Amino acid sequence: MVLPIIFDLKPNVEVEVNYNLRVIQESDNQHLARIIRSSLREYGVDKPGTVFTDPTTDNLIGLFDRSDAVYFVAELEGTILGGGGIYPTTGLPNQCAELVKLYVDQRHRNKGIGKQLMKSCEVVALELGYTSLYLETLPELEHACSLYERMGYVKQSQPLGNSGHYACTLWMLKNLS
Repeated sequence: MVLPIIFDLKPNVEVEVNYNLRVIQESDNQHLARIIRSSLREYGVDKPGTVFTDPTTDNLIGLFDRSDAVYFVAELEGTILGGGGIYPTTGLPNQCAELVKLYVDQRHRNKGIGKQLMKSCEVVALELGYTSLYLETLPELEHACSLYERMGYVKQSQPLGNSGHYACTLWMLKNLS
């Protein structure tokens, strides 16, 4: 599907950018791993206990090759802009999945791509029978944290699942129903 994104370049001027939102393909692995790791490096959180050192970051197609998970990729004219998915992380409450590996390339942020990826994940989560989405992040990723809060995610006092991302110190949950 092609989704329009409208963003302001200057007051009273809008530009529409069309990109394709699709399910991950094997050829996406390397590009997405680069976006994820460069984003964490940019914010100084490229450390153990995050997706930076998570071995699944290099093989997202393998991780999401299951019927109860999905990973979306935003692409424009063959260039990957970012991605994000849902995954049934071990230890989460019943009917809860995790919003995972949601990253947008630095050059393409602030255009609504992250928000659209999140909305798509939420729609599919409901279709798969999940009633809530959980996420783990770091306060240093302040722009992402702000987006999560605007999208209705509420801070939690402790982690809910066993993601293995022990360096994450911010946990959030959204009721989808």
